[in-house]
Amino acid sequence: MLQESELAYTHGLNDAQRDAVLSVHGPLLVIAGPGSGKTRVIVHRIAHLILGESIPPWNILAVTFTNKAAREMRERLETLLGHGAEGLAVGTFHSQCARILRRDGASAGIDPRFAIFDDADQVDLVRRILRDMEIDEKRFPPRSFLSTISAAKCELISPRQYAEHARGPWQERAATIYRRYQETLTDNRALDFDDLIMETVRLFREATEVLEAYQERFHYLLVDEFQDTNTAQYRLVRLLAQKYRNLCVVGDEDQSVYSWRKADIRNLLNFETDFPNLKVVMLEQNYRSTQTILSAAQSVISANLMRKEKRLWTENEAGRPVVVHEAYNEEDEAQFVIREIERLVRAEQTRHGDIAVMYRTNAQSRPLEDTFVRSGMPYKLVGGVRFYERKEVKDILAYLRLALNPHDLVSLARVLNVPPRGIGERTIAEAQRWAGRQGLAFMDALEAIADGREGQTNPVVQPRARNAICGFIRLVRTLNIAAHESPPLDVLDVLLEQSGYAEYVRDGTEQGEDRWANLMELRTKARDFAEITPPLGLAALLEDVSLVQDIDTYNPEADGVTLITLHAAKGLEFPFVFIVGMEEGLCPHSRSIDDASQMEEERRLVYVGFTRAMRGLYLVYAYRRMLYGSSMLNQPSRFLSDIPLELTRQPSLGPRAVLSRRAAATADGASDTKTATTGIEQQFFPGDRVFHPAFGAGVVVESALVRGDEEVTVAFEGKGVKKLSVAYAPLQRD
Repeated sequence: MLQESELAYTHGLNDAQRDAVLSVHGPLLVIAGPGSGKTRVIVHRIAHLILGESIPPWNILAVTFTNKAAREMRERLETLLGHGAEGLAVGTFHSQCARILRRDGASAGIDPRFAIFDDADQVDLVRRILRDMEIDEKRFPPRSFLSTISAAKCELISPRQYAEHARGPWQERAATIYRRYQETLTDNRALDFDDLIMETVRLFREATEVLEAYQERFHYLLVDEFQDTNTAQYRLVRLLAQKYRNLCVVGDEDQSVYSWRKADIRNLLNFETDFPNLKVVMLEQNYRSTQTILSAAQSVISANLMRKEKRLWTENEAGRPVVVHEAYNEEDEAQFVIREIERLVRAEQTRHGDIAVMYRTNAQSRPLEDTFVRSGMPYKLVGGVRFYERKEVKDILAYLRLALNPHDLVSLARVLNVPPRGIGERTIAEAQRWAGRQGLAFMDALEAIADGREGQTNPVVQPRARNAICGFIRLVRTLNIAAHESPPLDVLDVLLEQSGYAEYVRDGTEQGEDRWANLMELRTKARDFAEITPPLGLAALLEDVSLVQDIDTYNPEADGVTLITLHAAKGLEFPFVFIVGMEEGLCPHSRSIDDASQMEEERRLVYVGFTRAMRGLYLVYAYRRMLYGSSMLNQPSRFLSDIPLELTRQPSLGPRAVLSRRAAATADGASDTKTATTGIEQQFFPGDRVFHPAFGAGVVVESALVRGDEEVTVAFEGKGVKKLSVAYAPLQRD
């Protein structure tokens, strides 16, 4: 018999949801299928802990993966609990760890004023290291080393440990770069994203009194999207939960699509081994999609082996069939999407904002964008040039970070001569050499030069350059004072006024006004931050900006069709979804075709895409596609053949079927390797070794002259089988 307090937090929940809400003590695994109301379960579970079980809010920690999800959870809790939610810790892994390190990191030798280096800062840092080591970054891209470093940190492997196990030239070179990268971060009093987790784990291991303090504070832990955790994140959770073991994790292995971010699906699949007295609750009732969409999704995902058996069901109607359409090429594909959207808007009173077009890779958005622009149809691109990566925004953020931390060398290097103030590369090089001889940090050397402490008899730089350095140092000191005395908005205004950046950006051009508008948007961010969050100061603003993710900028209220990758669409829902590029080599991606584990992830990605749709799902593929500079003739995706025919509708005969009827006639008229109509001669034959700039080396499997062109089927090493048009593909004999 439910008590009155329990009824308050279980009203409207189904049996499985109610079970998850009321299971308070001990480890709990909630397997939450898409659209099964998991956020509601988490929110009501926290409400029950506080009001039903009298657990103080400050004894609860709820962790999720995106700022958007954390913000939504916090807002729903405030609506449900009012002031009862005060003191509750809700946030992302990175934001919670940043808060822990700023408060207690000194116990592990971490400066609480540390800066957070974002993606672009990390690339700049590795690029400088490669330059110092005289390594050609065209042959060895900075991001390849960053990926290696990130993978090591996600496994809690230090530079020393990595070097001890390095084998071969690549790993040995990467070990050196990892060591220098970490040393430079330390010199700059900075951490990267992976450090936030790794250093918190190190803090808890080395300072047991700090760990015990947080264990005593957080008696109850909830982790959302648990299938996306990596080794370091899972280790962190286990450390916090090992005393009281009141750990609730919510996830779905069928939606694990971030292995490239080092997410480890085994954390969820093996959770029962780590917590043997575990309770498991399955949320299988879907409230989002029609049964037809769910059945199509189930038919694709059921082929995977690394999963827990579950079957989604819904009380919603069966709904319309899944539309499967074959286009001739990517332009025809985009035109079909536009026509069908126009029909939905006209005939079914659908808003543009109710529709999403999803694709496997960002490169596929170009023809879609072009067609949307030409048609005048409103759209919003999720995953384009991110706001915080635009040059003018990066410049101002670098200034603000320098205001807090004058020893941030990457930020210093970015803005020392921006706007141009007469501190050229020669002056910088001379100042750096002098700093090295004196054993000074670069900023300390600049201050010495500005103050005239380097010696007048043998000046380091020319008088004009010294004056420029003096002006820059005065600006940094002014900003430093403002950063410690004023709210972020005032600091930003001082910066724009005294740095000359406003005049630098507003150069009288339309582009200049666009850049200025971006800075005004950053100003709005600073103002909004102060209104939404208690006045934590400039450090908190910069931390919030550093941790923002692309999906956090998504605005569901804007009335435009959403163009988005399948990865970025996770967590969203739309009444109507189009998935384009449903072809072998694209979806599934060519990189995954020969890897069973990666192929399972491709299935999970398609499953995620299908289950974003509420009322209608369209699957589109092209007979011929121009991508990466080559014309490719791909087969329809294997995932399409997984869907039972009775669930689908194909509105018209596609070009592949039409052309196949003409193939016999073409073959009859091409009895030798030259066609009478075009005079084209066959260039490639089975067994030929060939090379393609995008796909690498391969072997010709088949070649044929078709409609005035030569179509070559090639098996590429590690890229799978491709059918290419010789007229477009830059194919060479190897």
